[in-house]
Amino acid sequence: MLFLLKTVAFLIGHVPYGIAVFAGRAIGALLFKIDKKRKRITIENLRRAFGNRYSEGEIEAIARKVFENLAVMFFEFMRLPWLTEKTIGRYVEFTGLEHFDSALKKGNGVLLITGHFGNWELLGVSLALKGYNLDIVARELDSPLFERFVRWVRIKHGNRLISKSRSMRRLMKSLAENSIAALLVDQNVALAEGVFVDFFSIPACTNKGPALLVEASGASAVPAFIVRDGKKHKVVVLPEIPLVSTGNRADDIVVNTGLMTKAVEDMIRSYPDQWFWVHRRWKTRPPA
Repeated sequence: MLFLLKTVAFLIGHVPYGIAVFAGRAIGALLFKIDKKRKRITIENLRRAFGNRYSEGEIEAIARKVFENLAVMFFEFMRLPWLTEKTIGRYVEFTGLEHFDSALKKGNGVLLITGHFGNWELLGVSLALKGYNLDIVARELDSPLFERFVRWVRIKHGNRLISKSRSMRRLMKSLAENSIAALLVDQNVALAEGVFVDFFSIPACTNKGPALLVEASGASAVPAFIVRDGKKHKVVVLPEIPLVSTGNRADDIVVNTGLMTKAVEDMIRSYPDQWFWVHRRWKTRPPA
């Protein structure tokens, strides 16, 4: 069955890119019409985040583009195994890679801070093809077959996967080796796993693991995102986040988690149609 999935990926992955993008957008627009539940979640999240900044028509247009982006991602995911160092430049431009270089010179490793933004799967593959191999934290899929397939795609170009369920020790080892560890910091977590920081001025329970890792390892936190720009993408690596270290561990964790979250929020504000709004980001609420 894995061979069959790879064969399907090969066939879809070699469809002319313009056709793949057109098909993805069409499928995304269709899903926007028929998936009432996720459409409702997306629009509610956008209203909550932006208030009156956008009209109802603009909110709906942004939400539709969110669905289109996710559907195009499916076709692009099937292309990832077949990308090479020579062909990656056709699809992706890079800016700010020097921020990785300067952080790595410190010798304590780098936490790549990002979110479910643009085609985040392409972000990891494109950086690997530019020589920046990543240790990526990811949750294992429920289906063993699809987990094997997705794992194969993600590690084919040299990246390594770390299971989310047992990540801290592996990440500490990775950072001690001065590697780059990629963490997505934009998802809701359970109360025991996170701290509440503002996300679009609303308290959101956010994974405190990255802040704990920074405290324990001395690693640099460097935001990086991939922005969809028509039929191409741009990897944007931003300057290192100036994290705090006051000696008050509990406060530092909250402040630094907030700074990482702010980096994600700033990018979403610039490109609101490229984030994963179908997720219930504010699901966990502070205790009464």
